[in-house]
Formats: sequence, C-alpha cells, structure tokens
Amino acid sequence: MPRSEPVVKGFAPVAQEHFQPMKFLISPSSGLAGQLQVAGDKSISHRAVIFGAIANGTTRVSQILQGEDVLATMAAFRAMGINIIRVGGDPADNDYEIQGKGLYGLRPPGLSLDMGNSGTALRLLTGLLSAQPWSSRLSGDASLNQRPMGRIIDPLRLMGANIASAQGNPPVQINPVGRLKGIRYTTPMASAQVKSALLLAGMYADGITSVTEPTTTRDHTERMLAGFGYAVEIEGRTVSIKGGGELTARQLTVPADLSSAAFFILAALITPDSELVLKKVGVNPSRDGVLTILKRMGAQIELVNPSRAGGEPVADIVAKTSELTGCDVCGDDIARAIDEIPVIAVAAACARGITRIADAQELRVKESDRIHSMVHGLKALGVRVEEQADGMIIAGGKLTEGRVHSFDDHRIVMAFSMAGAAASGPVEVLDCNNVATSFPDFHQLASRSGINIVVN
Repeated sequence: MPRSEPVVKGFAPVAQEHFQPMKFLISPSSGLAGQLQVAGDKSISHRAVIFGAIANGTTRVSQILQGEDVLATMAAFRAMGINIIRVGGDPADNDYEIQGKGLYGLRPPGLSLDMGNSGTALRLLTGLLSAQPWSSRLSGDASLNQRPMGRIIDPLRLMGANIASAQGNPPVQINPVGRLKGIRYTTPMASAQVKSALLLAGMYADGITSVTEPTTTRDHTERMLAGFGYAVEIEGRTVSIKGGGELTARQLTVPADLSSAAFFILAALITPDSELVLKKVGVNPSRDGVLTILKRMGAQIELVNPSRAGGEPVADIVAKTSELTGCDVCGDDIARAIDEIPVIAVAAACARGITRIADAQELRVKESDRIHSMVHGLKALGVRVEEQADGMIIAGGKLTEGRVHSFDDHRIVMAFSMAGAAASGPVEVLDCNNVATSFPDFHQLASRSGINIVVN
C-alpha cells in the first residue's frame, strides 16, 4: 500500500521511536489457585459487532473483548457510519451499544480499512463488503498481508463478486456488482471463516446459499444469525440461508473465551499442586476439542454450573494438576481445536510417551507458521520434537530453562509462558507485545493465578 494512502485502523499506531519490545520472564511455579475470569470470546465478539451493525435497531453487547483485533473491527464499522458506544464511558468498561442500520445502511468508508492482525475480521468483511453497492479495500499488517485469501475470494467470485487480490493475499480490492447469486459450495478444507464469509454474502444474494464442510467447524455465525432472527437451515455439515431476510437488534453477553482459558487450564494441569477455576467459559461443542483432547491425555478437567450466554453454552471449568499421557491428535480433532494446538503441544511436552499431531497444515498460515514456531520453541526448552509437513511428533519429558521466540504470534507467547511455569528453570519469551491482539491483560491474570511472571 502506498505510504500516502489513508487508512482506518482499529487502534492508534505506536511511534517506532517509542516502541519497546516486551519480554516475559517466567520462573518455575507451583500451587496455582483461584477463580479467574478471562476476557470475552474473540470470535463471538467480532461477529457481535458485525451483526449488530447490520441489524435493525440498537444491539447491546456485554463482555465484548477489547483486544486490538476486535477494536479494528469496531473502527471499520465506525468508518462505515455505525455508531458504537461504550456504555458507562469508563475505558475499563466492555459493554457496548451498536446502533445498527440494517443490511443496506452501511456507507462507503472512503478509506482503506486496515484490519491489523485479524484474519477473522478481514475474511468475514470480505464476504460482507462483496455485496455492497460501492468499492472498498481491506488490508492488514505485514503478517496478515501474507495470509491466503483465495479460499474466500474463489467462492465469492462464484457468487458474482468482483474482488481483486495480488497473488491471493491482502490487500483486497472489492468493487460493486449487481446482486450476488446464491450458490451451493463444498469447502475443500474445514474453515469457519470461509463458511461465515459466504453466509454473510448470502444474506444479500438471490436464492439460497449453502455451505457444506468436510468437518464441522465452530458454529458461532449460525447461532448468531438465528439469534438476530435470520432463518438458518442446518442439515448435517451443510448450512443454508436464503437471501433477502433481515436482522433484528438484540441484547447478548459474550462468553469467556475458551481459547484464552485454555492457557490457564494448561498451566493448572502441568504445574504442581494446582487447581484453577475458569468462570463462565464458552463450551460450544463445535470448538471444545481442546478439552476432549486434554481429557484423552488424562487431564483432570470438570465442567460445572452449566448455563447459556448469548445463545452459547457456558460453564465453569475446573482444572487440576494431572499426570498426562501422549496421544494422537488428527482428523476431526484439528478443526475443533485449531487455535489450541499450541496448548496441546506444550501439554504433550509434559506428558509421558509420544504425541503425534497431524492434519494441521492450516497452522502454517496463522499469525505465524505455528508448526515451525512451536517446534522451534519446544526444542529451545529441551524437548525432543520432530517437525512434519502437517504437524509434529513430540516426545514427552521435562522442560528445561531457555529462551523462546514468539515469531510475533500471541498464542505462541501464551503457550510458552505457561510452559515456563512447569520448566526446571527460567523461561524467557521474546516479543510479547502481540498478546494485546487477543488477551490484553494476560500477564496480570497469570500473575494473579500464582505464575511467577515478570514483564521486561
């Protein structure tokens, strides 16, 4: 993108001369205890902003995540004419009112929309904006602009969208067309982002849009469509909607993020004499694979006080120090736990025996190449691990002290921070500023749980 081109960003850029890379130093810990409330679910927060903006009326969302990714989504919709107001006015408040203008109420932003590091926001908005009667441009930071968009663009073009992208990566230029047409599409690989982008476009299309997946992925979009009053038909692994409906504003509460809670569940499992309770965590069965896999490894995890929030099942999760055993993680496991594979890899490093992670080639195109990032970090902590094209083979044992590079990936930072609590000596994790994308108060909560963590 030319340096002179104006952009809308979700957060204020940090002047380079004042930027100080953040490092975490974690020392061996024990006796983690207490009740923790992690921030709202990132995937659901994105969708709450999107659907609230195109609904009729004012939507009230409680417990929305205020990480940089979601703030980028808010900024994009503000640029498209949507009033999004923090209720209470205190910077610490995370309740918002979104004054929706209906499916056809968005206005041209006049600027390139910069989605920062958020692949979810960029991909879902590509689907939504492909149906608007004006041009738009979406981009992101250096990492996001290397992530593949062909899986989104190709089926949208089948619907009639006019989207240009150099070499299949962001930035993407979206030009107006006549009305989109519904399609029946089978995704080559399981992806909730592809499914969601097509369903967002399908609301504006003539006829029915159906998406069939090879493996069930997280269903937050389908749940939220129904919650906002839009008819959704689900048959097996096929989701269908008919264009021309409307969304009606509602009140909803975002559950605590299971992906964020998973790091503290991991800490309790691998740290001696520990028991943590994670409060009101989303336990949607389409994405609770991390709990299933950890239990298969022998984890003492219990779900108590079940209830519902924002149309999603929630529960308190109790996790205790456990003797873990390696296992195979592949196939349907991956789609239901793709974001938690770093957690599973650290658990495997602390388990008895061998863990094989396969069918996870999607990890190559996340915020970092997470297969390489995890293998690199595990080796730095003395773990015997072999990198595979679609995963890794991990020989469990003891974690040693060491220095780990984050590869500018928030989930790598958090996974190895928890590894440090169970290591034989201090673990230093480099370049940790990126944690703000999904978990701004991570190190404060880690310290509150009893983890010996120092920020440098």
